[in-house]
Amino acid sequence: MFSVWAWDIETNTRLRWNEEAIQANMDDIAAAIERADEASRIGNVSYAEEISWRPTEADESLFVIELTDTAVILVDDGGSLDMRVALSGTGAGSHEGTVPLAGVDRLWVVHEDGVTFLSLDRPKAVQ
Repeated sequence: MFSVWAWDIETNTRLRWNEEAIQANMDDIAAAIERADEASRIGNVSYAEEISWRPTEADESLFVIELTDTAVILVDDGGSLDMRVALSGTGAGSHEGTVPLAGVDRLWVVHEDGVTFLSLDRPKAVQ
């Protein structure tokens, strides 16, 4: 009986840690998008910020992040870790894009030519 109880505690703790790590990742991405929006209001500027993705025990090969004008959305095709973080939408441009998270340890928030988007590749202007 003890082993079932201990296993249940371990499983619930792991799930909670996954959810908290994913929430922290999504909050970091949303904050970077808000900073890109702030830069976009300055005028004709480019902005790029690298975001580290904290590892989780979830199957991240099934994760996709979608960016809309009002939210950053995590879609978990294999489970219940779907998540949505609202954005202020106060930038001078639009938001768009979808990024798969399979094998990702970092991604970029980029504002260029009036569009804020997510990228797995370092922008050329930053290299």
